[in-house]
Amino acid sequence: MNGDSRESGAEAARRSAALVVEEALGFLYPAALRAAAAVGVADHLADGPLGAAELARLTGTREHNLYRLLRLLATRGLFEEDDRGRFRLTSAGDSLRSHAPVSARAAVLMLTDRTMWLPSGEMTRCLETGSSAFEDIFGVPFFEHFARDEKTAAVFHAGMDSMSEAENVPIAACYAFPEAATLVDVGGGYGGFLLAALRAGPRLRGILYDHAHVLAGHRLDVPELTDRWATAEGDFFASVPAADVYLIKRILHDWDDEQCVRILRNCRREMAPGGRVLVVDAVLPQGNEPHQGKALDLMMMASLVGRERTEADFARLFDAAGLRLVRVVPTPTVLSIVEGAASEGA
Repeated sequence: MNGDSRESGAEAARRSAALVVEEALGFLYPAALRAAAAVGVADHLADGPLGAAELARLTGTREHNLYRLLRLLATRGLFEEDDRGRFRLTSAGDSLRSHAPVSARAAVLMLTDRTMWLPSGEMTRCLETGSSAFEDIFGVPFFEHFARDEKTAAVFHAGMDSMSEAENVPIAACYAFPEAATLVDVGGGYGGFLLAALRAGPRLRGILYDHAHVLAGHRLDVPELTDRWATAEGDFFASVPAADVYLIKRILHDWDDEQCVRILRNCRREMAPGGRVLVVDAVLPQGNEPHQGKALDLMMMASLVGRERTEADFARLFDAAGLRLVRVVPTPTVLSIVEGAASEGA
């Protein structure tokens, strides 16, 4: 029996070693995914399968190396190799196309950009210093770097818009907005979420609030929303426009608690009687349950000063800002709607 125990222990150790090595190699998959997105492989497969030679000609790449890259990506189901050595784009990988109904290509390029990739590789610094690795690598904080580099900023905002495209409509459909309310989308980027909210309520009016260079790329100018929206330039740390409902989507996770409270207090100060603050962010589950937010939390740690939060974390932020957490509304996406209202006597 002792011999069997030693053998089973040795086998378990070997399995553990093999698993850990496999996990350590995992970074190569998003690296390959980025390369495929960068050269536009999926766009050339929209009309059917092609061999590596033809794909290489169309993308200006080397056939042998492109084949090796697609061979790895095919193991996860985004592409599929047939018995003739041709690759086709699967339904799961369709969003890699630039002009897919809901394209994730810009999101892939943003999430794997060097501004995210390099700090993630230096995560040990975060453990040792308690701060992000971004400033050590790039010399300035995350958003200051973007303010200085228009090309990088464009990648970020296009990526965030792309990342949000698949989630905006289902999230907006999960909340019953007050009829004829005025919504302010705080730091709303190109306005995708505000657009979805306004379409969900035909009497709603909206204000897209962000910096001028971001607002220049907004996409609210659609026929059915004529006269129901406006843009406003400003800094949400300083002030926000008056409104009935504040939408704060994928914003608070960028910032530390003190900065988040400042944003929320500004909303509380300008909020109409009976108004609401809707924080749309990941709400992390307790325990070992998998959740995309737990991975994004490490990206926040490596590149920014913020973090993903639990329901209890949001309750503390709301309380410090003169708000109370009313409820957490789950959505079909990885994000939830954390609803806040004014605290009594605040």
